[in-house]
Amino acid sequence: MRGATGKGAAARETPLAARSEDEVPVTVPRDPAREAAEDELSKPMYHENDPSLLRRLLDWVWDRVGDLLDTAAGGTPGGWVGLVVITLLVVLLLVALRLRMGALRRTPATGGHGELFDDRPRSAAAHRAEAERHAAAGRWSEALQERMRALVRSLEERALLDPRPGRTADEAATEAARALPQHTAALRAAATAFDEVTYAARPADRAAYLHLRDLDDAVRNSRPRLVGERSSAAPPGGGTS
Repeated sequence: MRGATGKGAAARETPLAARSEDEVPVTVPRDPAREAAEDELSKPMYHENDPSLLRRLLDWVWDRVGDLLDTAAGGTPGGWVGLVVITLLVVLLLVALRLRMGALRRTPATGGHGELFDDRPRSAAAHRAEAERHAAAGRWSEALQERMRALVRSLEERALLDPRPGRTADEAATEAARALPQHTAALRAAATAFDEVTYAARPADRAAYLHLRDLDDAVRNSRPRLVGERSSAAPPGGGTS
């Protein structure tokens, strides 16, 4: 018994170096093993089905949008249903405001009003003919615009106004009133009507056009005030002479 015990103890005390090579475990250092795995996984064959960079970016964006919506739904009474109802109410409000305010137009640069004429210079007769065509078709807003242009162009052709690019309807009415003081109020009212139709998208009607047409005819037949001539008081309402 003692001998057997001695042999077992001797075997347990035998150094690893003295054992057979078959008994030594195979080990690989950690860093080289990691590098070898990374090299292997970096081969294209392992990434053929990976999403593209654009797809990954879109997925990230949608994830963030989803997080925001989840946060909004969590803070909204009724959760997702409440969020959808609020969104629909906001959309309906914007549509109602859009319909109430009319078409969006450029903001004129001079005193809130834009230029009277476009880049196509035409005679007063051409503007009047265009106005009558619009009126015959029931397009009263376009007819009013062309009639106002005809009135101002007629004053330029009579040398009562200096032809000037960029003139606004208000400026034309103010300048024309110096030569035709009897029409001061009517000219200002015509300029306001032109601006409302052109820049506030307020439609004109037949009565508004006929009123401006009568003013155009009256202005054509009016005697201008001469330089140095003493002006008389304009009739109430800017009537014709």
